[in-house]
Amino acid sequence: MTGHGSSPTAPSTSRTNGLAVASLVLGIIGVFLFNIILGPLAIVFGAVGLRKAPAKGGAGMAKAGIVLGIVDLVVFGALLAVSAANGGFHWYVGG
Repeated sequence: MTGHGSSPTAPSTSRTNGLAVASLVLGIIGVFLFNIILGPLAIVFGAVGLRKAPAKGGAGMAKAGIVLGIVDLVVFGALLAVSAANGGFHWYVGG
């Protein structure tokens, strides 16, 4: 006898491409934090996820992750250029 509203023991297999999801998440977070690290990771995970897309799906998420990874690197380059134009980084340590 099964419980109310439950199905018989059916295995729940996920058909979501985990690498595509990881690429998308890393790309989104990378826009705001640690873009020099998370940008390349989003590109690599997106490329691998895109190769596995015919079997598991998620091609759109993988492409979005790749694009966001590239945006992360462009943002880092722009911040680096602005910093260099303003005299570079200066650490102020009290005193």
